[in-house]
Amino acid sequence: MDWLWYCSYFLVLIGLSGYGFHRLMILSLYLKHSRKRPEPAKKFDELPLVTVQLPCFNEMHVMERLLDSVSGLDYPKDKLQIQVLDDSTDQTTQICQEEVAKLIERGFDAEHVHRTDRTGFKAGALENGTKSAKGEYLFILDADFVPNPEVLKQTIHYFADEKIGMIQTRWEHINRTFNALTRVQAMFLDGHLELEQTARNRSGRFFTFNGTAGIWRKSCIADAGGWEHDTLTEDMDLSYRAQLKGWKFIFLNDVTTPAELPVDMEGFKSQQHRWTKGSIQVCKKILVDIWKSKAPLYCKMEATAHLTSNFAYLLLFLLCFLIYPKQHSELTWFAENGISEHLLNFPIFFFGSVSVAMFYIMSQKALRPATWLKDILYLPLLLALGIGMSVNNAKAVIEAIFNHESAFVRTPKHGINGSQKKEKAAFKKSKYKAMKSLTPIVELAFGIFFTVVVIDNALNANWIATVLLMPFPVGFFYTSLSSLSQQLPQALRFSSSEKAKK
Repeated sequence: MDWLWYCSYFLVLIGLSGYGFHRLMILSLYLKHSRKRPEPAKKFDELPLVTVQLPCFNEMHVMERLLDSVSGLDYPKDKLQIQVLDDSTDQTTQICQEEVAKLIERGFDAEHVHRTDRTGFKAGALENGTKSAKGEYLFILDADFVPNPEVLKQTIHYFADEKIGMIQTRWEHINRTFNALTRVQAMFLDGHLELEQTARNRSGRFFTFNGTAGIWRKSCIADAGGWEHDTLTEDMDLSYRAQLKGWKFIFLNDVTTPAELPVDMEGFKSQQHRWTKGSIQVCKKILVDIWKSKAPLYCKMEATAHLTSNFAYLLLFLLCFLIYPKQHSELTWFAENGISEHLLNFPIFFFGSVSVAMFYIMSQKALRPATWLKDILYLPLLLALGIGMSVNNAKAVIEAIFNHESAFVRTPKHGINGSQKKEKAAFKKSKYKAMKSLTPIVELAFGIFFTVVVIDNALNANWIATVLLMPFPVGFFYTSLSSLSQQLPQALRFSSSEKAKK
């Protein structure tokens, strides 16, 4: 049993360090190719018609802001169609109707497309809207985005090359400084968007549409088979199918589209659960086709690393069960044979932890050269949050593996633009809350367990292990207590209201 625990522990760590090594490969590709900014091969003599598609579901706090920003796009009115693809079941529908009517009065070609069911969720709404889209180019924006006026003129001319099927802009974060959680989320997304997307795209590898803040050629969508809703990440699914058909994509890291980040832990968890589960679903659906394709080997290998990357959460979850048995193993084979365990621990620690830190430090330095030293003070919390999310995201991986069906759970949006006190008060009063689950209880149990493990190591003067394990209780307590602080007051309010009714 000691050998079983020991070998399992190191196999899991080797798997995690493999994904850490992949981050270093992304970093090297970024440093090599980041300056190769793509330029339009030519420009349109006349600007083409663009349809702006705005899929939404119960977004009462942000629809007015969204439509106001879309109406401010620096693009000819006669070349712009605005579609509000509304699946809402609350007063959002009335707000959309009123705002669309105002746009029509101002001379915009705008329509409100309301569905009475959510067949296909977001993918179904986009599929339905595309049937009546007049433009060959579809600018897709989620409800929490606020596009810059010049974004269409900065991007549209790339489509003069008929091989280009999609252009993705980089997300910015309008409420980055709202709280510690939004700061850490911004760092997570900066790493993905600035480093991963730039490196993949400019090195000739597959890269994917991020679901919003991008423009599609309508004929590219049709050629790839259209929007399909058998996964929770329809954007990733369509992206791979389109590129396997030979379409080219472009990522513009210097063209940004601001958006609102989830400001509460439950909202963040529901978003991460959907993204994680969806990526594994796409992996199961597409990976074999990728390896059967004529794409270069380096593209297939990168796509494999990308599509399987969320298995790291499952490995991290398994690691939580292996640390304590390994530490208390009576196995002395390494010491007796003169092989130092540190020869195994150091490279694993480097690729599993140091590489992650280097990855996010580089993203902040690239995007915020004036403030990156201040921003990376949140790096320890980022590492702890990554550990704390392992329960939530491992659950998503397992659900995808065993084909457990779940609805497309929207991420609550509150119309928050910064860190002002009145916006924080408005958030507390918002009726939009994320789906509840028992995950915080499991996380709390892990937090208590790893607190005991850390104390045990400290009492035995095992200081290296004490320091290395410290992020585990911090991460699990952060995710669990943040969730419970939201769920318990709601439960108490519900209980009080039920008693009042009786």
